[in-house]
Amino acid sequence: MNEKTIPLLPCHAIQPVVDFYVALGFETTFLQKSPYPYAAIERGSVQLHFSGIKGYDPAGSYSACYILTDDVDGLYAAFRAGLKAAYGKIPIRGLPRIGPLKDMSYGMRQFLMTDPGGNCVRVGQQISEDQRLRPVPRETFARAIHMADLFVDSKEDLVGAAKIIDRALRWESRQPTPAQHLRLLVLRGDIAQRLGDDALAARMLTKAAELQLTEEERASASGTLARLAELRPWCTGSEIP
Repeated sequence: MNEKTIPLLPCHAIQPVVDFYVALGFETTFLQKSPYPYAAIERGSVQLHFSGIKGYDPAGSYSACYILTDDVDGLYAAFRAGLKAAYGKIPIRGLPRIGPLKDMSYGMRQFLMTDPGGNCVRVGQQISEDQRLRPVPRETFARAIHMADLFVDSKEDLVGAAKIIDRALRWESRQPTPAQHLRLLVLRGDIAQRLGDDALAARMLTKAAELQLTEEERASASGTLARLAELRPWCTGSEIP
């Protein structure tokens, strides 16, 4: 027996969705406009099908699928390059969009992207044998970072993640470590940017860039600093020093 599961995802218009995946390196293996819109795309062993639905609202979509790979870093780089070539920039908000690549607390290294049809495609690589969700840290700021990460880049609840971080940044009775402060500010700036609040994003990312870190702290926060360097030009036109 040799079964295969192929996700069938909805969309409002077929062609923009097909164009998006072609930019990612997929091949169109089937395309029809009548008697109803339908398309099939393929990249290696990954196959996705799409059906056009009249009146469908991509902004209200809940459809999703997960693509497992053994080279998530390679796919992330290839997809970003393809999107930049097709759209003139890497879309990080609105439709379509692609999120950051990060290690999640359930043993996966993944990124999320959403196509013009509103379908969320998660692409991930297993990095731990333990796939259970890690326990929530007890320390105040570690807990806030843990929960915000889950909300923003797993659940895609940007507003919920923003509330968690804002509450942590308002605490006066305790202070985060410099590395924790950096993560909170960069993630909050990232969220603000995705929500279209460029002024808030600029303030948060500027504060993050101005934090004084030791060489050891910078080394341990290399991933966060890389994300900061990527985000700042979108709203400030400058690079991290």
